[in-house]
Order: sequence, then C-alpha cells, then structure tokens
Amino acid sequence: MYDDTCRFLAEHFSADFASWLLGEPITLTEIQPSELSLDPIRADALILLESEASVLHLEFQTLPKNNIPFRVLDYRVRLYRKDPTKSVQQVVIYLKQTSSELAYQTSFMMERTRHEFDVIRLWEQPASLFLQYPGLIPFAVLGQSADPEETLRQAAQRVNQIADPTMQANLMAASAILAGLKLEDEVVYRVLRRDIMQESTVYRSIQREAQKEEKRTIALNLLRRSVAIDIIAPSTGLSVEEVQQLQQQLKDSA
Repeated sequence: MYDDTCRFLAEHFSADFASWLLGEPITLTEIQPSELSLDPIRADALILLESEASVLHLEFQTLPKNNIPFRVLDYRVRLYRKDPTKSVQQVVIYLKQTSSELAYQTSFMMERTRHEFDVIRLWEQPASLFLQYPGLIPFAVLGQSADPEETLRQAAQRVNQIADPTMQANLMAASAILAGLKLEDEVVYRVLRRDIMQESTVYRSIQREAQKEEKRTIALNLLRRSVAIDIIAPSTGLSVEEVQQLQQQLKDSA
C-alpha cells in the first residue's frame, strides 16, 4: 500500500522529486526494470526515473532491510551497463521512524568493493519542506514537526487549494495513506475529506489491490488444505493460472 502510493507520487510528480533531490525541476521519465539487463530483483518500492543526462533511482522503504545496500549496488551496475554516460543519483527513503542502525547505512562494502548511496529519513526532514511542492505534500505528516496532526491539517489546506479535482483527490488519498504510518485512522479521517479521496485513482487502485491480496490469502489457505484448484479459482475470483502460481510459491517455500 505504501509502496504503491510512493510510486504513484514519484511517477506523476517527477519534477517535484527532482527539485527536492536533484536541485532542479526537470521532468523525468520512468525506466522499467525490464529494460535493464538480467531479470530485475524483486523490489516493490523501486522507482527509476531518467532525464537526458541523469537517472534518479529511488527506493522507498517503510522499515530497513538487510539487503538494501546490495540491491542499490546491483541496480547501479545494471544502469551503468544500460548507459555508462549517465550520472546516477541513488536515494533510499525511509518512511517510518526507527532506531535501527540499518536506516543509517549509506554504503555497501565487499572485500575491495565499496559503493555509496544517499539515505533520507523522513522524520529528520522538516515537514515544511514537503508543503512547498504539490507532489511532496503527502510526505509532510511524516516529516519533523511538533504536532503531526496540525501538519496533516496544513497539508489538507494545501491540497484544497489545488484547482485540478483529479490531482486534488489523488493527493488527498496519498496523504491519508501515508499519514496512517504516524496517526490513528480516526485522526486522519477527521482531518481529511474521505469523499474527495474516494474519487481518487490512487484510492481505488489500492482498494482493488487490497481485495486481490485478500483473495490470494484465502486461496493460499485453501491450497494448504489440499482443496482442488478448480474449486479455489471460482470461489475466490482468481484465475486458474493465478492459483497455480500460488501453489508453486507454496512448493518453493516448503
């Protein structure tokens, strides 16, 4: 849910991310992981954006993982293989406050190899920074502030000033989703307008994904009980192929 929200913001407001992370409001286009050599490492929060001269590689993470530094190195090598002339800015962005030392790790080291990358911990960034750019407003509540609820209220006010109703709905929904990392749902929906959110493509997309994830969970439970695939598929609304893939996952993890 959080990965999808961050991906949506980076893809649709790339100039705002460029202003924040590259220092200039250039428009960036998305690179599909399939464009890189080899099969891509599974990285739900991986976002690759490029201009004519540079690439911005973003990794959004709710909490740290041990494999992040190697993954950053791996994608740097793949990007170099694709186009060695482009400069690459790699940034890992942590959303939820943590005391884990992994959130402060900015390099990968292996024998005589060392690769460095940038790390941003949102809770250390001033909330006011994100209120300056439409595409960054949803991150404001995760920034540094004395009163997160008041920050969310300021974010809502900024979103309400946006004239485009589609953009307004999407940013309202994204703000609500990310605010859930820091505030109770009751507080979030007291501050933000749910009626606007429900018109958002982001909101509807994540709802569909949540429903599909629930169906997958049910299918997995039925597979564990040895229920036949031709019964599971119509019962859950998943295709036979999707259920077969889940069955293979169970076999691989056994």
